[in-house]
Amino acid sequence: MDDLTVASLIFGLTYLVIVSERIHKTAAALAGGIAMILFRVIDQEEAFAFIDFNVIFLLVGMMVIASITGQTGAFQWLAIRSVKLARGNGTAVLILLSAITAVGSAFLDNVTMVVLMASLTLFVASTMELNPVPFLVAIIMASNVGGTATLIGDPPNILIGSAADLSFVDFLVNLGPPILLILALFLVAFYFLFRNHLVTKPEVRQRVMELDEAEVLTDRTLLRVCLLVLAGTIAGFVVAGSTDYEPATVALLGATVLLIAGRQQPHEALREVEWQTIFFFVGLFMVVGGVEEAGLLERIGRRVTDASGDNLTAATMLVLWPGALLSGIVDNIPYTAATIPVVEEVGRGVGAPEGSANPLWWALALGAGLGGNLTIVAASANVYVINLAERAGYKISFLSFLRYGVFATLASVTVATGYLWLRYLAF
Repeated sequence: MDDLTVASLIFGLTYLVIVSERIHKTAAALAGGIAMILFRVIDQEEAFAFIDFNVIFLLVGMMVIASITGQTGAFQWLAIRSVKLARGNGTAVLILLSAITAVGSAFLDNVTMVVLMASLTLFVASTMELNPVPFLVAIIMASNVGGTATLIGDPPNILIGSAADLSFVDFLVNLGPPILLILALFLVAFYFLFRNHLVTKPEVRQRVMELDEAEVLTDRTLLRVCLLVLAGTIAGFVVAGSTDYEPATVALLGATVLLIAGRQQPHEALREVEWQTIFFFVGLFMVVGGVEEAGLLERIGRRVTDASGDNLTAATMLVLWPGALLSGIVDNIPYTAATIPVVEEVGRGVGAPEGSANPLWWALALGAGLGGNLTIVAASANVYVINLAERAGYKISFLSFLRYGVFATLASVTVATGYLWLRYLAF
């Protein structure tokens, strides 16, 4: 068998094992990555080169910051304040947390935001004596929607911005409007989907409203240090692009400063890192690297080019819809990296305009970002939250998430289709 066949079989088998959940998804992903090496689809050096260490170390750095910040009681304080603001109404709390996550994901990045919000969300649900799964599903989807709006909000956008020379303002102006509409629709959908699961008992609501949030702050000195470091890290994310530093460098710098300034023991902080999430990504990047090296993703891209028939509208839709589907299957970061050269070629073939006027770039960004809501393995944020939930004793299976993911992806990509056609293609 040739490399393409072998790589496709390994990828398909790995994915089936992940879906079936007969073996833990981290073990399945690592086994798939190792199989790519053992069957000589790629060698070890190539396999390790496909691992996106910007994503890996961004996660590690922000997990350390979140872990140390959590020691101060800050998440409990925010949880109680959020519950009180929503007057103890479970549905209102979910919508509030989702909106905060979406906005934060746009101006921070969605991986960082879910690292900060997931622990907070678990505490909120515990305080209100509610199942946290609806809350966690909602913040996953809100993070992927919000992160799609800006250059720094989602890792695929960073890749697209670099390749197409698009700025932060370009992304915000071109993707902000549809994302605001999609977010509004999502918040309405969350209300109808989850309201029956978020009914709080009157006595619980009364007890929560009587809580004094000031009492949960256990270390105010460390909290001040954490807030300063977190503010500096956020500022670093905003300016990193213009200084040629990657987000991972900023996150690791913030974590290092906090370890030193907060007088923390590294082994204590590193113990809280979600290592199964980290190694899931290591395996997944190698698996997807194998199918990319074997030419599967390039072959798909060529089919898109041929099917467009030199028509810009057809090309745009063929970048958007298959992009959402494939990003939901193979993880949107490696998919975007592999698809960017194809989009450039398609653009030349159909005579697409240059720069921010090119709808193909926005179709790729919307497809990759919104497709991140399709499955639990579609985006970094999803994997982190699912693993954190499992660690807390709440299992969100592949198929149970898929029920929400299919609806969310179809609805949001349909809105994106209308937006792209009206703004760039209709006149």
